[in-house]
Amino acid sequence: MLKEFKDFIAKGNVMDMAVGIIIGAAFTAIIGSLVEDLINPIISLFMGGIDFSSLGIKLGEGEDAAVFAYGKFIMAIINFLIIAWVVFLLVKAVNKTKKAEEEAPAEDPGPSEVDLLIEIRDSLKK
Repeated sequence: MLKEFKDFIAKGNVMDMAVGIIIGAAFTAIIGSLVEDLINPIISLFMGGIDFSSLGIKLGEGEDAAVFAYGKFIMAIINFLIIAWVVFLLVKAVNKTKKAEEEAPAEDPGPSEVDLLIEIRDSLKK
């Protein structure tokens, strides 16, 4: 059983998945910071500083009463849409770059070794 587990972990798919998850977590932090620290303040500037996160309905009396915090839910939806848009733009840019690289004409590698040897042979015959 230990050998099977070792073989499973050593497979390329599992390692690729692990790397993808780690990179994805780091990328999530970058995109989250981009949205929270750069994009949201700009949007807030144009919307007059509106922040929905404080909106809610108190469900009961006293300080310990539960709060139906629909404003935080609205902000989560807005943040999701912004993050999805940023990821879409990044993927679109990467795909455009890949497509441009694929369509770029291949550089002329010059004459092959065989061509050079034939040319040298012909030059020596003269």
